[in-house]
Amino acid sequence: MNDATSQPETMTGAEILVNSLVQEGVDIVFGYPGGSVLHIYDAMFKQKQIRHILVRHEQAAVHAADGYARASGRTGVVLVTSGPGVTNTITGIATAYMDSIPLVIITGQVPTSLIGNDAFQEVDSVGISRPCVKHNFLVNDVKKLAETIKKAFYLAASGRPGPVLVDIPKDVTAHRSVFEYPGNIEIRSYKPILNGHPGQIRKAVDLLLSAKRPMIYTGGGVVLGNGSKELVELTKLFGYPITQTLMGLGSYPATDPQFMGMLGMHGTYEANMAMHECDVLLAIGARFDDRVTGDVKTFCPQAKIIHVDIDPSSISKNVRVDIPIVGTVDRVLQDMIKAVQESDRKPDVEALAAWWKQIEAWRATKCLRYDRKSPLIKPQFVIEKLYELTQGDAYITSDVGQHQMFVAQFYKFTKPRRWINSGGLGTMGFGMPSAMGVKLAFPNETVVCITGDASIQMCIQELSTCKQFDLPLKIVNLNNGYMGMVRQWQEMFYDKRYSHTYLEALPDFVKLTESYGHIGMLIEKPGDVENALREALALQNRLVFLDFKIDPSENVYPMVAAGKGQHEMILSPYQEERELA
Repeated sequence: MNDATSQPETMTGAEILVNSLVQEGVDIVFGYPGGSVLHIYDAMFKQKQIRHILVRHEQAAVHAADGYARASGRTGVVLVTSGPGVTNTITGIATAYMDSIPLVIITGQVPTSLIGNDAFQEVDSVGISRPCVKHNFLVNDVKKLAETIKKAFYLAASGRPGPVLVDIPKDVTAHRSVFEYPGNIEIRSYKPILNGHPGQIRKAVDLLLSAKRPMIYTGGGVVLGNGSKELVELTKLFGYPITQTLMGLGSYPATDPQFMGMLGMHGTYEANMAMHECDVLLAIGARFDDRVTGDVKTFCPQAKIIHVDIDPSSISKNVRVDIPIVGTVDRVLQDMIKAVQESDRKPDVEALAAWWKQIEAWRATKCLRYDRKSPLIKPQFVIEKLYELTQGDAYITSDVGQHQMFVAQFYKFTKPRRWINSGGLGTMGFGMPSAMGVKLAFPNETVVCITGDASIQMCIQELSTCKQFDLPLKIVNLNNGYMGMVRQWQEMFYDKRYSHTYLEALPDFVKLTESYGHIGMLIEKPGDVENALREALALQNRLVFLDFKIDPSENVYPMVAAGKGQHEMILSPYQEERELA
């Protein structure tokens, strides 16, 4: 006869899930309850290790977890119900996927017996999410739940990071099993390469040391791969110019004279021209996307290209490279630094001096010039003042559009993980929810969301979440009454036919903000910009929404039009009348 007291203790699937999250060190989950996850929410209610943040829309839950992950370097976690709960997350999941952000999204599903029956709030979560996740799972056995969660966190954070979705039917969360959380996990078909090939690294260093017109180009992979320290050391060791993508800003200090500014469609004249004219290009953690390359047929036409990336499928995908190196950014750069230090060769000092002379000539064009005497508030001026007052030490999130580009151009990021924006997907509505995630990760830091009057309305309901959880964000709304970037394209390429880009029914943002219990400010004159920002930043324990009425006609310059090469830039009308070298 069996002794009942000798039987191991069992837990429900919901309790196993929650305890698995605790084992992973999860401290915050962003979510929204519903029928298929009620067992999980009941288990969450009974524990105290994990804090749950109730958002007002599931898209915002993913953006908030995304912002938390980008700023902290940890894996963000989302919990939503089945059906519309899942479908509402897809935009956020795709945003994280495009930018390689580690997330684990836990979704409820109808009971296993009803899957495929078009049951209430049933969708094929695995099928719907497949194109925009690193991997996904459907857990149909409670005995596999803990191991699946372990796999999900391992996959999300290792190699090239990304979102992983775990779909759990409601009956699985009710079934009972013994809880045993795996210590380590191995997936036979998944073995990320961590160390770069020594021979390839030596070849790359030899090529770099032979360069006459070298250029270093880095992307978000340096931030995600925690390679900023090594990047700075290597760049200083070479003495070469460096440019960064929108996603890479902050991994090399923007205040350093070797930094050329951002490159690409709205990059600086000097960065784009140096890319076009370089003879050796070192690309690190960047994917050569179309906003950087312009017309790939004219991209870096004279350059031998070295590409360092954790993801072998990204190498030679868009632009053919000469020396591929697969590995983590920090390890590869450490090996490159060592190889440079041990090499008998040194950079060509004379050639490098001539190259810097040419770069300084391009810099002298002052391509970010704008009209400082305008009676209207210029968006560039607002960003400059914000940078001065925060001394570059704030966490800055943004939505997508002109305001995003103005931040990239005028806020000098000197540290990684301080610039949080949707680069690959370009998701309007990302700014405020991601700022919530950042603030929860770093409650004592200044977190500012830069947004526009169109973008902010995509997820403006999260002002309610900010009130409930006391998140004193600073929201800078550059209000031009348009979908600004779309209007700019219509002005430049569609003969000023402004089709459905003018927002003719904007709310009173001050009153709307106040209705949620926060502080709203309206700023209409350039002379009031600095004091308004100063006052808002001083209100450390309150959310402040600053509605800046800016010049509605202001455009982002420089600009590389679609289909043009990096060297074919449209420059600001405020540019000095001079022939550009």
